[in-house]
Amino acid sequence: MNKYLERLYNGLIKENPTLILMLGMCPTLAVSVRAMNGIGMGLSTTAVLILSNFVISLLRKVIPNEVRLPAYIVIVASLVTVTELLIEAYLPSVYKALGIYIPLIVVNCIILGRAEAYANKNTPGLAVMDGIGMGLGFTIALTLAGLVREFVGAGTAFDLRIFPKEYAVGIFIQPPGAFLVIALFIIIMNAIGIKTRQRELVNNDGCNGCCATCMTRCENAKEDEAK
Repeated sequence: MNKYLERLYNGLIKENPTLILMLGMCPTLAVSVRAMNGIGMGLSTTAVLILSNFVISLLRKVIPNEVRLPAYIVIVASLVTVTELLIEAYLPSVYKALGIYIPLIVVNCIILGRAEAYANKNTPGLAVMDGIGMGLGFTIALTLAGLVREFVGAGTAFDLRIFPKEYAVGIFIQPPGAFLVIALFIIIMNAIGIKTRQRELVNNDGCNGCCATCMTRCENAKEDEAK
């Protein structure tokens, strides 16, 4: 697979930041009450992720290693401020719904994680594709989680009434509902055998994707050492 397309595929499926890497869980749990909130937060994060990856990749040979994390935070904070002002000016309803979680994009571990793990080690083109893949993966996960929670917990989909509110299951629009929905998505991904980075590591170690087998192998190894 072309390495640029591979970065896109990895972000969407293989290394999905929410469903595989379990990053950015704070906004996932907080704003995924509605599908529109998920789209707004996801696209905002995607924009910052793409631009920050690009800038950090451009400056990767200029930023001293000793101050790279503070430098990354300054870059990300500047981009988040611009994004926040644009959303407030042109999308006031989204700005009101997302609230404090827009400025908190600065400390979103997806952005800093990709800056540290990928952008500062690769070319701007690859860094941008990585940002697009990770951002879209995050957006899709947030939107799907918000859609399920909104539908089951409030009886609506994208703010359109689907069935009477009396039949809704209220827990799904509460914080525990987010955990239940994310867990459901992970179960589905495992059930259909989507290959993830973690699964590949386990398979290569001879465990065939089974954590119980891995534990058994470790216990057997310890017993052999004891003998």
